[in-house]
Amino acid sequence: MTFFNLYNQTIIKKPKSTLLILIALLLTFGFFSKNFQLDASSDTLLLENDPDLKYLREVNKKYGSKDFLVLTYTHKPSDSYNFTSKSTIKNLTLLKNSLENLKWVDRVITILDVPLLKNNDEPLADRIKNFKTLSSRDVNLERGFDEIINSPIYKNFVISDDGKTSGIIVYIKQDKKLSEFIQTKNYYLDKRNNKTLSEEDQKKYKLFLKEYDFYRKIYNKKNHQNITEIRKVINNHPAPGEAKNNSAQIYPVIHLGGIPMIADDMMTFIKNDIIVFGAGVFVFIIATLWFIFKSLIWVAIPLLSCFFSVLTMIGFLGLVGWKVTVISSNFIALMLILTMAMNIHMSVRYLQFRKENTEISNNEAILWTSKKMFWPILYTVLTTICAFLSLIFSGIKPIIDFGWMMTVGLLVSMFTTFTLLPVALNILSKKNINIAEEKKSRITSFLSKVAQKNTKIIFGTSFLVIFISIFGITKLEVENSFINYFDKNTEIYKGMKLIDEELGGTTPLDIVINFPKKNKEDEAEDDWGEDEQDDEKYWFTRNKIDKIMQVHDYVDNIDSVGKVISFASMVRVAEDLNDGKKLQGLEMGVLYSKLPDAIKKEIIDPYISIKNNEARISLRILDSKENLRRNELITQINNDIEKKLGFKKDEFKLAGVLILFNNLLQSLFKSQILTLGVVMAGITLMFLILFRNITLSFIGVVPNFMAAFLILGIIGLLGIPLDMMTITIAAITIGIAVDNSIHYIYRFKEEFGKLKDYNKTLKKCHDTVGVAILNTSITIVFGFSILVLSNFIPTIYFGIFTGIAMLLAMISVLTLLPKLILTIKPFGNE
Repeated sequence: MTFFNLYNQTIIKKPKSTLLILIALLLTFGFFSKNFQLDASSDTLLLENDPDLKYLREVNKKYGSKDFLVLTYTHKPSDSYNFTSKSTIKNLTLLKNSLENLKWVDRVITILDVPLLKNNDEPLADRIKNFKTLSSRDVNLERGFDEIINSPIYKNFVISDDGKTSGIIVYIKQDKKLSEFIQTKNYYLDKRNNKTLSEEDQKKYKLFLKEYDFYRKIYNKKNHQNITEIRKVINNHPAPGEAKNNSAQIYPVIHLGGIPMIADDMMTFIKNDIIVFGAGVFVFIIATLWFIFKSLIWVAIPLLSCFFSVLTMIGFLGLVGWKVTVISSNFIALMLILTMAMNIHMSVRYLQFRKENTEISNNEAILWTSKKMFWPILYTVLTTICAFLSLIFSGIKPIIDFGWMMTVGLLVSMFTTFTLLPVALNILSKKNINIAEEKKSRITSFLSKVAQKNTKIIFGTSFLVIFISIFGITKLEVENSFINYFDKNTEIYKGMKLIDEELGGTTPLDIVINFPKKNKEDEAEDDWGEDEQDDEKYWFTRNKIDKIMQVHDYVDNIDSVGKVISFASMVRVAEDLNDGKKLQGLEMGVLYSKLPDAIKKEIIDPYISIKNNEARISLRILDSKENLRRNELITQINNDIEKKLGFKKDEFKLAGVLILFNNLLQSLFKSQILTLGVVMAGITLMFLILFRNITLSFIGVVPNFMAAFLILGIIGLLGIPLDMMTITIAAITIGIAVDNSIHYIYRFKEEFGKLKDYNKTLKKCHDTVGVAILNTSITIVFGFSILVLSNFIPTIYFGIFTGIAMLLAMISVLTLLPKLILTIKPFGNE
């Protein structure tokens, strides 16, 4: 029994039994949809196997880095309200106390906690031992504030240049269990990378991942509660001396920032995007189907298929534990669009056949349509899968998961199209169904005439497109600002922008200096024994201090670098207190030993590691700077420290979020742009298998490749940097756009066998399959346009440019493709 005989006996002739099986499947997967999960953790934007990630975690462990939130506190722009005003200090103290009362907060650091060492004229040792702060009773506020705003440590860190905005750091209590989970995960990842992961380890790792995911879910929920609580504190916080203000802006203006807040808001964005995209596309599908068919039944049947596909896929994701991230949050919209495209092609072909063959039974019409559409739809699915599978080369788990999600989703959509759609047609449709609007499409008729008569215009335009594409692609760059990923009205953007402009930058970068265990200069400077060398205070030498200062001053002079803090900052404060005299190693050691533990913990220990014989220079990059080129900056710093400052390669190393983010973008560039050729080769091979004709395969892929490269060229010409979403546009566009070529060529081949005339066949194809291509393309274009409602800018760009690319591909398939067929005559002479 052949496949289609079996298909006829089981699906078409037994529609009610098939429907019951489909309902059972839907209920099963619907049950697992309760396990559907979202993930917006920072891990989703990192390369899992990145050695720089492992090194950063080591650095954070050495220097005691903790999770924290940042509040920007901007007081009223008037002389009466500033940080020397008792009302402002009182207001800030109330806010600090409210924050410290939150159970999950470890400690809160504000401008009121900065140690003031120049506030009186007592001996230096006494000032260090009994330091004052702005909140001390007998402090000189003007003198104290002047010290802070001019401090090498605190200027542009806890206070802006103009003295109007202050930073409040809220440290979060460490979640020891989560830390243990992360260490265990890194242990298994290291074993996997080193290829020492045994079968037993793999089993343990799978079990561990279930526990880890379960706890991550609890942690994310707890983090959401924390962010809600702190926002409540901010909203309830009164302005100095008054609860409300009659002006348009209420003061103080407080913005919340920090990775935990960004992760939580991203989760909210994902949830909103899924709802908005799904609902928006759903409404648009209804409008499109009504416009095409003018019949409720033809609105209901494709909608039923879309609903079945999406709910089944959501249940499958819940069953296997795949999490939806900001990268894959548009999968529901994509599935709805692609499922409907398949349904439109099937429905239009069915209706056209019924119209031309009124004597044929409904079952025969459904079987005929299924036979005719099976292979073109199969190959359109395979070509689109080829495009999405190219995402697995990224090395970034959420992008890899997105590729696999859409692969499974497309298979689910195809399964639904060839099961639920025939069943619905069998049960719901009447014997005589005609297309409500029998008039020919003016658009496809016009494009048919263009393809037949305007040879010079079509080929001339094509060469112009090729030139623009090549020129634009040469201007592409993988560069983006994390701030610019978000809408300007979001709290994430406002907070990050203010921190970037007023408080020394947002994106952290560390330079870790490794000192030799012992060198001749150190031996000459001090003549201590081996036992004394182990003592903390004897670690400090002038040679080490000078090296730290050398690197500190170098990076501080780079235009795109904001605040720089290191041990050199502390030394300069100490030398300022010492009447500008240079401190030698022994003096620094003695001073260090006299410092209170509170000061050591806050301003010394995060920047030196005596145990590891290292120093850490912490700098923040001005992420919103328009001329910032991250990869060039990292390369420049590495080269200059080695060649200009004379450091050996093993004496320093860069670490931080900037490095990880840059690695992510560079990895995407290599994996997606450079593997675009693999996608093209794979799709060309599928065309060869489908049509068994090299010339025809070439004709089929060229229009779509041109559309994809043109959109990349346009992105390059507009100066829009590629990012984690836009970099995938070309591959995905090719994968989806070639569907039109397959349907057109497949139909052209069929009709030419009957008509034996290229021009008549072209006209016939434009009036039939051309209408389906037009309708599905418009559906896809407007479907992608729904993505502009996202709060995540890369998703908006992805929607806009993929939509434009699909429109260009449709025009190309209905003009250039038929013109190439007329010119080359791949089916032989008439």
